[in-house]
Amino acid sequence: MTKPPIKPMAKSPAKSKTKPLAKPQAKPRQDLKAWLAKTGVLVESLPYMRLYSGHAVVVKFGGHAMGDKTQIASFAEDIVLLHQVGIKPVVVHGGGPQIEAMLKRLNINSAFIDGLRVTDEASMPIVEMVLSGAINKSLVAAIGTAGGKAVGISGKDGNLITAKQFANGKDNLGYVGEVAHIDLSVINALTHAGLIPVIAPVASGTDGASYNINADMVSGAVAASMHAKRLLLLTDVAGIMDKHGKLITHLRVADAKARIADGTITGGMLPKVKTGIDAVQGGCEAAVILNGQEAHAPLVELFTEHGIGTLITSE
Repeated sequence: MTKPPIKPMAKSPAKSKTKPLAKPQAKPRQDLKAWLAKTGVLVESLPYMRLYSGHAVVVKFGGHAMGDKTQIASFAEDIVLLHQVGIKPVVVHGGGPQIEAMLKRLNINSAFIDGLRVTDEASMPIVEMVLSGAINKSLVAAIGTAGGKAVGISGKDGNLITAKQFANGKDNLGYVGEVAHIDLSVINALTHAGLIPVIAPVASGTDGASYNINADMVSGAVAASMHAKRLLLLTDVAGIMDKHGKLITHLRVADAKARIADGTITGGMLPKVKTGIDAVQGGCEAAVILNGQEAHAPLVELFTEHGIGTLITSE
């Protein structure tokens, strides 16, 4: 009987010429010093974390930072960190550049008076769509990505804000409103459940109409009603400047009013400063106007000795 052919033996695999893994190198001494320095910053922040823990901090987020994904992500991380150390953050957002872009796409003209957008019958639905829709939910999603749990609402939800038509005594701004009443029930329910409220500044009036309210004003009214520890008004500039272009780091309410009267504070800064004044006089401990385009600006303001921006206090 013919035997089956003998299969040739498989060749032994060649020995690898790869050198054994080297032992991990110790980190350079300068890297260790950098980490130690960062640890020192954390230790220095602890007294400030304790100071704000358990208190509400209302943060108004707006300006061109809202169109930058990197800055939105950085802002969301800051809000989550505030929440993690025991602070109750409440976010109020604007959306001026996004509203402007959408109105232009739809060929709807827009104008401003004393820093407030004139909102007519044609533009009001667009304003509400942009604020309560795309912007609000993008911030909620960013906070979720950063590890937090946020809920997006507008002033209409839970009757949070009752609006009335804004009256400046000389011009009709259309469906521009101001806060007539705040009902904190929905905010308290969310914060007690460990959630972060994200508020779009749109509300219903006593006449049943929808109103566009300046986000600064909404944040100030919420901060006053909550007796917040801080109101942070994030904007596109470093803070309030004097007539020589130098940053004013601290203003008492009386001084801020004087700067408005003498024309130092004008234009888009007016609503912010008036908001800070009203918030402090209404029960908020202090308000700060600061540059939200600076990385981690809220953390620098709250957790470092000198902070940044312009602080507004009663005294």
